[in-house]
Amino acid sequence: MKIAVTSTGPTLDDNVEARFGRCPYFLIIDTDTMQFEAIENPNIALGGGAGIQSAQLMSEKGVAAVLTGNCGPNAFNVFGQAGVQVIVGLSGPVRNAVEQFKTGAFSSASEPNVASHFGINAAPAGPTATGQPMTGPLGQGGGMGLGMGGGRGMGRGMGGGGGMGRGMGRGGGMGRGMGMPVPTGMPSTGSAGGFPQGTGAQMNPEQELAALKQQADLLEQQKRQLNNRIAQLESGRKAVAIVAVVDSEKCTGCGVCEDVCPVGAIRVEGHAIVNLDMCTGCAVCVAQCPQNAIVLTQQKAGK
Repeated sequence: MKIAVTSTGPTLDDNVEARFGRCPYFLIIDTDTMQFEAIENPNIALGGGAGIQSAQLMSEKGVAAVLTGNCGPNAFNVFGQAGVQVIVGLSGPVRNAVEQFKTGAFSSASEPNVASHFGINAAPAGPTATGQPMTGPLGQGGGMGLGMGGGRGMGRGMGGGGGMGRGMGRGGGMGRGMGMPVPTGMPSTGSAGGFPQGTGAQMNPEQELAALKQQADLLEQQKRQLNNRIAQLESGRKAVAIVAVVDSEKCTGCGVCEDVCPVGAIRVEGHAIVNLDMCTGCAVCVAQCPQNAIVLTQQKAGK
């Protein structure tokens, strides 16, 4: 059986990491041979959606089970859709956790054991000595978020590739951006991956570096999704696509999802409507929806 374990390092002697979406490493392990592949987590620095993106990555690896310290509702939903077993509350060396798993000592979790965005502010440590997973302060908002300033100043730089719009959120809130004083009406083209030239007065080097890293992370996710789709088409088989679906009863039509969608797949007509042919399943809208009205689900995609 092939399983995944969240790890603080790239070896079986490193400890199980308590945070699923923001663990430093995923170890993909063959339980029969104990051979493994160490994957550095590409989603660790995301402002939002790290759990969803990490769950999709593990599903793509074809694992049957995931062993971790804590798993939030968004990642848990992805695993449920993919039929992947989730085991939480683990600590200690990865090797020991795998050996116990092989003896049948663990049972699958029936629900997530932490709230959304747990990993943003949680310390990178395993469960406490009592065996209870660490909870820590829950993050309010999305950390770095997806925006770079007020209004729609940054637009969707990179031709929609990264979704650098709406930094202050509707009503001027700070939950979806870094809150940098970027003037509105700024063009969406320019140097450095969609950042206009001459923004040095608004951003210090540390802020600009963090923003560029976030943009690179988003582009890397899209690149992985495109490569997966290319491989599916080249293999000539039907793909199972993960797409966003809106619960119209929860949706208030606030428009946040429309603003943050990097491919323009969402429009608001009373409530949000997702164009499933355009949706890439990137989960940015899921992470940013203030009403938790959007979930990921699977659908068959044509050849």
